[in-house]
Amino acid sequence: MPEFIQSSAYFAVALTLIAFSIASACQKKWKSALLNPILISAALIIAVLKLAGISNEVYQSGCRFLNFLLTPATICLAVSFYEQFQHLKPHLPAVCAGVLAGTAASLASVWGLSRLFDLERVLTLSLLPKSVTTAIGVALSEEIGGIAAITTAAIVITGTFGNIAGPALCRLFRLRSEVAQGVAFGTSSHVIGTSRATEMSQLAGAVSSLSLTLAGIITCIALSFLAQYI
Repeated sequence: MPEFIQSSAYFAVALTLIAFSIASACQKKWKSALLNPILISAALIIAVLKLAGISNEVYQSGCRFLNFLLTPATICLAVSFYEQFQHLKPHLPAVCAGVLAGTAASLASVWGLSRLFDLERVLTLSLLPKSVTTAIGVALSEEIGGIAAITTAAIVITGTFGNIAGPALCRLFRLRSEVAQGVAFGTSSHVIGTSRATEMSQLAGAVSSLSLTLAGIITCIALSFLAQYI
């Protein structure tokens, strides 16, 4: 059985789609923020791979076709931004300022905690792009000398946490403005957070799409100059 699975070009893709469908159905049925589809589907996939004795390398190789869709899917987020552009125009200066402040806070906190816990330079460089979307973060991590696998894990954990805890944090800090919510989700938890922002309102989703794009650009520019001093 494992030999058949390893030679199949469709097993990994089918497993991914089935696991995500099950996780999405669970969230719709019980409507709990803890039942995050990405988190639950990842747990299901890990369980199946362990039970079947299939290595992660084999699974990743089978998913390479899905990986090709990552960048186009990220670009498609611009659709909601285009649809809401007229509503966004008056808020663009505030959005840019919020994204700049959020990105600076993210980079500074990662660097500060890395120094506090005396992490190796390669780990620090791997964690710095944690708040940008995977399509940007992985490429950036490899360019500045980080480890792509660690960056991917950090990005997924950051996005999942933002997706789950974001609404509660918005209530805690009284972020009632849809624009402010969108900036918070997009800057701190990229695409995964943007999906939750879109569920809250179309305007918040559009702002979040713009914010994650700006955060990715700012992070790329900042780390291109700062990586050599870390």
